[in-house]
Amino acid sequence: MLYRCILSENRKLRGSVIWLVFLLVPLISAIYGTFNYTQNLTILTPGWYNLFTQHTLFYALFFFSPLVGVYAAYLWRLEHLGHNWNLIMTAPVPRFDLFAAKLVVVLKMALLTQAWVCALYIACGKLWAGLPGWPPLEILLWMMRGAVGAVPIIALQLLLSMVIRGFAVPVMIALGGGVAGMLMTSNGLGLAWPYALMIMGMNSNKAEDVLAGGAGAYLIACALFTLLFCLIAAFMLRRRDVRA
Repeated sequence: MLYRCILSENRKLRGSVIWLVFLLVPLISAIYGTFNYTQNLTILTPGWYNLFTQHTLFYALFFFSPLVGVYAAYLWRLEHLGHNWNLIMTAPVPRFDLFAAKLVVVLKMALLTQAWVCALYIACGKLWAGLPGWPPLEILLWMMRGAVGAVPIIALQLLLSMVIRGFAVPVMIALGGGVAGMLMTSNGLGLAWPYALMIMGMNSNKAEDVLAGGAGAYLIACALFTLLFCLIAAFMLRRRDVRA
């Protein structure tokens, strides 16, 4: 049943405008970050690390969470139109499978986004910034950690978009959550805020590894937040009924 639900969610993305958002938002972030890097070489040491700090300054703090918010809101959009909610409430599948399928599909989109961001980072470094060699493997590790930190954000945004019928409100919450995540991380409270986890995993705007010696706590925080939001979603779906 879950597999069929995943196939159904994937069909929503075929020929969708969401792919334009997928391409343009990271591209805008990469342009901003690289331009900021090249304009500040008098105070920045040229190299892949400092280029990465400028890329993640925009991407992780301001672009990623709203982008996930757009993905999540788009997948719930059809269910909130007309009487479609009644159809899913009466569908012969476990209700949580509907949420889990969206989680898998948005996670796929987030992983593709991370790969696109990585490709843009390397392309900007080689073709625009003229950096020698290739990025250190440590930076690729930070990209993968960022993908792990994205999972609780995905679960939370899907929960919000399930409850809130409007498209814009969950996306604005994601933007505010990302900004708040920056403040929480700066005050050493990043593990207590789901939107901060991706920022920490990506090592956003930092040359040193902020998770050095703390990767275990980070993974536990990601798992607990994801589990919490999934349990809330499962509870709400069990209690919800058709709409008159």
